[in-house]
Amino acid sequence: MTARLPSAPRTPVVEGAVARRLFFDDDEFSRQRSGRAELDDPEQLLRNLTHCVIEVLAGARDLEQLARWVTDDVYRNLSKRVVLAARARRAKGLVPQRPAFTVGRVMIDEPADGIVEAVVMVHQRARSRAVAIRLEGLDQRWRASVISVL
Repeated sequence: MTARLPSAPRTPVVEGAVARRLFFDDDEFSRQRSGRAELDDPEQLLRNLTHCVIEVLAGARDLEQLARWVTDDVYRNLSKRVVLAARARRAKGLVPQRPAFTVGRVMIDEPADGIVEAVVMVHQRARSRAVAIRLEGLDQRWRASVISVL
């Protein structure tokens, strides 16, 4: 009679940008803060990031496309919202569509060197929304450390 070996525990499969961030990116504590003089003008990034976030929540864009521009906490929070939005669409029998909207006024405040807090207005046919974003300069580029879609 042969003895059975216990099976190895199953490990979750990690793919794409998440895998790259888990296995190849430096950890957040080793990142170097960057001052405002080392960074580009944040307005265009704020506009583009807002555009992408709205499309991600609508199901028209993959969340992994934002992985480079957001911190791990923001990625996890957006991931939860994407799952909830997809579940709500399925319950209503809707298919993901590219939303029709325009990015409006961008209001920027700089509370400290290398930190930008902004509100970006998004105008849709039925309503307007505000997206609050906090950018921090890390490794000579902007990264969103907070994104709230109101």
